[in-house]
Amino acid sequence: MIADPAYTLELEHVSRHFDGRAVLSDISLAIPPGRITCLLGQSGCGKSTLLRIISGVDRPDPGGRIFLGGREVAGPGHFVEPENRRIGFMFQDYALFPHLTVADNLAFGLRHLSRQQRRERVVEVVERIGLAHLLDRYPHSLSGGERLRRSRPFC
Repeated sequence: MIADPAYTLELEHVSRHFDGRAVLSDISLAIPPGRITCLLGQSGCGKSTLLRIISGVDRPDPGGRIFLGGREVAGPGHFVEPENRRIGFMFQDYALFPHLTVADNLAFGLRHLSRQQRRERVVEVVERIGLAHLLDRYPHSLSGGERLRRSRPFC
């Protein structure tokens, strides 16, 4: 497969092994712009691992390559950090940073805005959903339902 900017996402021979066990093996695919694509499979088949690799949270085994809009973001000797890929990824386990307040966790994905704009956007959203009273709390002090509400994207 050759990188083609006509595709939004391309995977070329992506594999991932953990402790010698293949979780992903030689995955290649190309997704054109505007296409909605769904990963289906039983528990443990590698769906989350593939999404983690695409987003840059994890790396493919050597030899695999990933292209976004024709630009290589992972491959031999090349890796673009997750924050520079412009891909949203919602973790199944909420993935809140324990050392950050609710406000800071919410603002984390808004780094393209100034500090003041981030604060204003966070306050606007939490006031709309009635959770402004949680802004200065830390994840360990939230109930399960309060944590789940945080996992919904709002930017």
